[in-house]
Amino acid sequence: MVCQGLIHVYTGNGKGKTTAAIGLAIRALGAGKRVMFLQFMKMPTYSEHKMLSALSPNLTLECVGKPFFVIKEGTVPAEELAKWKDKAVVFPPGKPPQDYLEQVAQGLARAKELVSQGDYDVVILDELNVALYFELVTWPQVEELLEAKASHVELILTGRGATPALIERADLVTEMCEIKHYYTQGVPARKGIDC
Repeated sequence: MVCQGLIHVYTGNGKGKTTAAIGLAIRALGAGKRVMFLQFMKMPTYSEHKMLSALSPNLTLECVGKPFFVIKEGTVPAEELAKWKDKAVVFPPGKPPQDYLEQVAQGLARAKELVSQGDYDVVILDELNVALYFELVTWPQVEELLEAKASHVELILTGRGATPALIERADLVTEMCEIKHYYTQGVPARKGIDC
C-alpha cells in the first residue's frame, strides 16, 4: 500500500531546519525509501555533504547555489552586515541579482521534475523557503511545484522566512524558535556543528 505523501515546512530563526531534514532523510533511508536532497542557495562545502553522498545509494544530493548569501537591502542592521563583508550580495528589495534568479530557476525546474516523476519517495528542498523570501522565486512558481507533486512523494521545504501562503498550504509546519544563540556572543560558525 502506497501512503499519501505530505508537505512539511521547517522554518524559523532558530538552528536546526536542515538538521531536521537530514534526520528525516536518515529515517526514510532506514525504511528503504529513496531520498532526493536538493539544496538551494548552498554550495557543496558544508560538512554534511561529505557524509550524505556516501550514506546510501538510495540518497541523491544536489546543490543549486553560490558561495555567497543574498541579503535584501534594509533587512539586516549595518553592524550585522559588516560581519558578512565579502560573503554576501546585498540587493535592493524586488531586484535580486539576475545570476541568482537564473540559477534558482534551474533548481526549481529540477525540483518540479523530481516531485512530479515520483522516482523518489522523499524530496527535500533545503533553503527553498529562503529563495522564496528573497524573491528569487515567486509564490505562483512554488505553488505550481506543490501542485505537480506525485501523490506518494513526501515533500520537505526548509529555510527561514516561510511565507504565510506556504504555511497555509503545508500539512506540517515546524518553527525553530531561537531563544538563545552563541553567535550573539561572538562565537563563529564551527565546522561539524554549524557548517
